[in-house]
Amino acid sequence: MFWAVDLPDRAAWAAERRKGIGGSDAAAIIGRHPSRSNVDLYLEKTGQVEPADIGDRPYVRYGIAAEPLIRDLFALDYPEYRVEYHENRILRCKEFPFLQASLDGELTDPAGRRGILEIKTSSPMTAAQWKKWDGRIPDHYYIQVLHYLIVTGYQFAVLRAHLTGTWEDRRDRRTFVRHYFIERSEVEEDLRWLLPQETRFWKHVEEGRRPPLVLPEL
Repeated sequence: MFWAVDLPDRAAWAAERRKGIGGSDAAAIIGRHPSRSNVDLYLEKTGQVEPADIGDRPYVRYGIAAEPLIRDLFALDYPEYRVEYHENRILRCKEFPFLQASLDGELTDPAGRRGILEIKTSSPMTAAQWKKWDGRIPDHYYIQVLHYLIVTGYQFAVLRAHLTGTWEDRRDRRTFVRHYFIERSEVEEDLRWLLPQETRFWKHVEEGRRPPLVLPEL
């Protein structure tokens, strides 16, 4: 249901991913991204503004450095899964080539089913932010996982979250690890809802028509 595009380096990967809708874009389309609207995304995809460069921000650098370590820890904690990773690879949906995915890992379970590994690092600062991880995935990350299921056609996803907080006058840092298991069969209705939203948005991009603004929900 998809084909793989392997890029030579991170710069080529970043340029290629601008050619379609990625996982982190999907939430903006439907007003679930905490900092970007669908119009912000439209302006980026049509080349009218440059995407913000956040690569030097501490939380981004932390996430990039931690990802391979967390992937190895997942493989140790769950040896029943085969874990694969392809650096600088973009997957494109065959039916909808503008839908693309860059996965933190690909899984194969003992039954031979294929799945997605999504890794998140976060430092919630308030009780409200912690609550967003209490028995659920924050909306924009959930939408990202749905998008990846659409692109790949895979049967399940596992999101591994490393949530870091500071105690004792900011000297004691503690990390809480949580796993969220998502079966495709349990989210089919959400998948059917999201796909036309993304298709409609990309038609605006192709035709150069600014979409009606959908404000992010706080």
